[in-house]
Amino acid sequence: MSRRLPIIHQITDEESGPFQRQHLDLEFSNGERRRFERLVTRGHGAVVVVPMLDDETVLLVREYAAGMHRYELGLVKGRIDAGETPEQAADRELKEEAGYGARRVDVLRAMTLAPTYMSHQSWLVVARDLYPERLVGDEPEELEVVPWKLADLDQLMLREDFSEGRSLAALFIAREWLGRKE
Repeated sequence: MSRRLPIIHQITDEESGPFQRQHLDLEFSNGERRRFERLVTRGHGAVVVVPMLDDETVLLVREYAAGMHRYELGLVKGRIDAGETPEQAADRELKEEAGYGARRVDVLRAMTLAPTYMSHQSWLVVARDLYPERLVGDEPEELEVVPWKLADLDQLMLREDFSEGRSLAALFIAREWLGRKE
């Protein structure tokens, strides 16, 4: 079913750190009026990188997650800087966080975090043909790099320290995409 988008009668902006909070006064096609809130991203989006060490092994990183106040295992990820493409940002973040560059970089798709109230997008990127190269990044400590077999994704998805939805979704999508490439 295709519906007409709600009419926006008013938008009120509020500053809120890296996001801009907006209050929307909406009218839906059935005449109902509601007030919604959304967070609008400042910046150029982000990348979630699936770095393939070889055809069967992905590189994960363990880093401090302030939101959960624990160390989390996940994929390389980070912001896209002004003037960067998702491919360039993925290669830079890979060098900063895992100490590798990539000769082959494929952007698979954009992913959202919570599209009902956030505009943020992360680009899913598969990095292959890796070579050692490290850049200084913004991490407060060196990240632990953990090789993981894609065949063991069923074990990874149930680990308590692997809870980030983007990383989980990205691995399943990348595994399917890589399987079709062979």
